[in-house]
Amino acid sequence: MSEADAMPHGTNQGTPQILLAHHLKQLRLPTVLREYDKVARECARDGVDHPRYLLRLLELELIDRERRLVERRIRQARFPATKSLDSFVFTAIPGLNKMLVLELARCEYILRRENIIALGNSGTGKSHVALGLGLAACQRGFSVVFTTSAQLVHQLMEARDEKRLLKLQRELQAARLLIIDELGYVPLSPTGAELLFEVFSQRYEHGSTIVTSNLPFEEWTAVLGSERLTGAYPQRPRQLKPSQASKSTRIPARSGPYNH
Repeated sequence: MSEADAMPHGTNQGTPQILLAHHLKQLRLPTVLREYDKVARECARDGVDHPRYLLRLLELELIDRERRLVERRIRQARFPATKSLDSFVFTAIPGLNKMLVLELARCEYILRRENIIALGNSGTGKSHVALGLGLAACQRGFSVVFTTSAQLVHQLMEARDEKRLLKLQRELQAARLLIIDELGYVPLSPTGAELLFEVFSQRYEHGSTIVTSNLPFEEWTAVLGSERLTGAYPQRPRQLKPSQASKSTRIPARSGPYNH
């Protein structure tokens, strides 16, 4: 029996402070427990009545609870770094459609279960934008999983060998947003390409997927290793095409709706 379970339940045993602490722990209201005494003194000083005192406490609890939930979603997303769109220097990537990125940060595409691909050369901000959109999704209450294509394929093949592939596929399908970074940087085996395509296919109309790649969508055959797989991609994604003024090939910024 835990110490909390051993606490007296009657109001005649223990001081009010001890009983209050016990009940608040049982109700899982840690912010109320931490703040009630300080807020009570403030309300007494300001002449605040009991309902407003209670309202103030519960507002603090809700704010703190949401903060903890966001922090948990960020941990579960397994971002390699926490980067927000606020820290992204749009002026350094003049070809990137800033208004489209900010529109995507509202996460309405997740509600519509739409997919996004961010295309461009190295150094054009694709991963930063993907991380920023992932963080925005966590802050808006969506579950997110971040991975690279190479890491994901390795996990899928390992899960297949250990006979837990179905479990991993279900976990990936359940995420409201899956972010796959660096597709095309590492060649995939035929088996790896098949497993990766299964992830795309299983998520169709179940959740949104963001993919960053240095290859145009039309050249994904080189990655997936089969025109059959590329041609069978369930839904043509919406495209972000950042470009950067440099000696590298300039990729014009362009975006468009899905083509069904």
